[in-house]
Amino acid sequence: MTEPDIEARKADHLDLCATDDVAYRRRTTLLEQVELMHQSLPELSLDEIDLSTELLGKTLRAPIVIVGMTGGHERAAEVNRGLASIAERRGYAFGLGSQRAMQKRPETTSTYQVRDVAPNVLLLGNLGVVQAAQQTTAQVRELVDAVGADALCVHLNPAQELIQPEGDRDFRGCVDALGRLVAELGVPVVAKETGNGISRHTAELLFDTGVRHVDVSGAGGTSWVGVETLRAQGHQRELGELLWDWGVPTAAAVSYSAKAGLTTIATGGMRTGLDAARAIALGAAAAGYARNVFKAFVEGGEAQAQAFLDGVERELRVVMLLTGCRTLEDLRRAPKLLGPDLSRWLAA
Repeated sequence: MTEPDIEARKADHLDLCATDDVAYRRRTTLLEQVELMHQSLPELSLDEIDLSTELLGKTLRAPIVIVGMTGGHERAAEVNRGLASIAERRGYAFGLGSQRAMQKRPETTSTYQVRDVAPNVLLLGNLGVVQAAQQTTAQVRELVDAVGADALCVHLNPAQELIQPEGDRDFRGCVDALGRLVAELGVPVVAKETGNGISRHTAELLFDTGVRHVDVSGAGGTSWVGVETLRAQGHQRELGELLWDWGVPTAAAVSYSAKAGLTTIATGGMRTGLDAARAIALGAAAAGYARNVFKAFVEGGEAQAQAFLDGVERELRVVMLLTGCRTLEDLRRAPKLLGPDLSRWLAA
């Protein structure tokens, strides 16, 4: 793969993710099958609802992560700096896109640097697990330090890579690489899927490897198989069409990961504060938003992106009051009913 291929791919990703063309077609997150019990006498004021939470050693004012989306292209700098500024003002966490391009093309490093506009934010770096397996811990740590990240998301994306025309094909050594980074990197490691979700087996394997934090990025939101399908041709495109809806739904992935003992960030098709409440009720520590925030930013800049996230917060607060929950821990213990499709996944 040549260096220009990376920059072109990043531009393609930005263009495609600004639309709904890359959404899952039939599969949903199954969060709609989590029903929370209404409480007519909550004995709470809306003002006393406490959304604060601890994540990766920092306190968030609300359990919201603006999930890593981009980097390595000149347009990415505006997106990253704008969204990081919102995270700083609102007390959220912020994630960068894959830093692989930064290694291939050091001149793109500036597209990932946000510390000057977000000095206090919980900042998550990002590298693919295949690339991590091919590098020394010291090389990976250089990526973390170059952007001042507090933790590193190591993304797991075999389905995306297999459809991507220039993607990886060999995924051996990834478990050992994760274990090595957990032991040696010096900052927390977050195992992050990219739209296909975390199975029960994978969650348990991650825990056994030493990983303690996961971003499930479940099926039902953006299909990164779909993204790559729209970039592919011939047999690769046919394979992508077949597997467009492949993956573990977000709700199931959150439950598997939380029950495995992992601190869980619920991403993958998160659209509303009600989605966040449902995920937290299943055991998530925080909810992550990506394409919907990006679309809002593209349509109306920082103001529209912040308005979207303000709406998420407002909805979450209202749902917490209506379920009689003052804190997020109360919400995790709140009564809930699970629909048949989600129950089937959880019984698997």
